[in-house]
Amino acid sequence: MGRGRLAAVRAGNRHPDRPPLRPAGPGNDRPYGFKPSFNQTFAVEDSPTGWWVTPHHFGIDQGPVVLMIENYRSGLIWDIMRRCPAVIAGLRRAGFTGGWL
Repeated sequence: MGRGRLAAVRAGNRHPDRPPLRPAGPGNDRPYGFKPSFNQTFAVEDSPTGWWVTPHHFGIDQGPVVLMIENYRSGLIWDIMRRCPAVIAGLRRAGFTGGWL
């Protein structure tokens, strides 16, 4: 978020153990859900809302979903993270101990 733009990926972010959120926003009734970005401070005369709304849909928020599904299915993501020296060093540097560290 910045300069008046709101990215719906951030506004509608959710956790896998909670039901999906459907925040109010432009185009929330469309087949693909709401538009990913809009700016209420930028007036556009021919827009149905009266302000700028992106004409595009993005699937950028779908990547983490695929990773969560694979991790649930096989544990692959956690296995890769546990073997990554940079992740281990960063967690230890942040003060984490115990568990698989």
